Amino acid sequence: MPSLKDLKNRIGSVKNTRKITKAMQMVAAAKLRRAQEAAVAARPYAERMNAVMAGLAAGMSGSDSAPRLMAGTGSDKVHLLVVMTSERGLCGGFNSTIVRTARAHAQKLLAAGKTVKILTVGKKGREQLKRDLSSHFVGHVDMSEVKKLGYSNAAGIAQDVLARFEAGEFDVATIFFNRFQSVISQIPTVQQIIPAKFEGGAVSSLYDYEPSEEAILADLLPRGVATQIFTALLENGASEQGARMSAMDNATRNAGDMINRLTIQYNRSRQAAITKELIEIISGAEAL
Repeated sequence: MPSLKDLKNRIGSVKNTRKITKAMQMVAAAKLRRAQEAAVAARPYAERMNAVMAGLAAGMSGSDSAPRLMAGTGSDKVHLLVVMTSERGLCGGFNSTIVRTARAHAQKLLAAGKTVKILTVGKKGREQLKRDLSSHFVGHVDMSEVKKLGYSNAAGIAQDVLARFEAGEFDVATIFFNRFQSVISQIPTVQQIIPAKFEGGAVSSLYDYEPSEEAILADLLPRGVATQIFTALLENGASEQGARMSAMDNATRNAGDMINRLTIQYNRSRQAAITKELIEIISGAEAL
């Protein structure tokens, strides 16, 4: 049975914790608005870029002159997994869902006899994956100093991935991230970026291209990879803040419930102590 002093200290400690979680919730809410606006604003550009390249690719289906980024190496033996998580925790299951998806994908590939290489973006994902997949790590991108995501951040990652592809280090590259849907809903997403995959392309026959489709695609495909990575980073950023806001809201509510329970326990213990003292006083008076 804890003493009154212990209960009072616990109540004070939980109150301090509630102040911190409430402050973190408000900070996450402010960051979420900016991150969500950036992610939503990037979607039309990414979709249009995909549609243009889909049209170009449709006109080259089966062509021997297709760029290597689209045609691939002709093999799928070596897979590069680019796992994007956050640099900080306290965001609920945000990082765990991405890591769980990436781990399941990696284990499936390994079971099929494939070679897996992992490039991590963000500290939290690396910490979780190193427990059983550290031998497959080939690189890490530290985003802890990045205050505001920009295209240059994605371009740096894309250059690293493209350089590894040109060096023949892998055949297939896939990115893992959370797509933002709402504050309480983030969708784990798996997207192959090399060889490039496009949806649509049925309208390609309506256009004649100058220069050729091959020349345009050769220029657009590296930019398309960077655009997909940039979009994934923005979606991940909005998802992280939404998850953190939701997690801190839950933590604040739980702290309030705990304070109420501890306060009731404190009052009951205090009442019991007062009653005991009164009984001792009355018993002593009657003995006289």
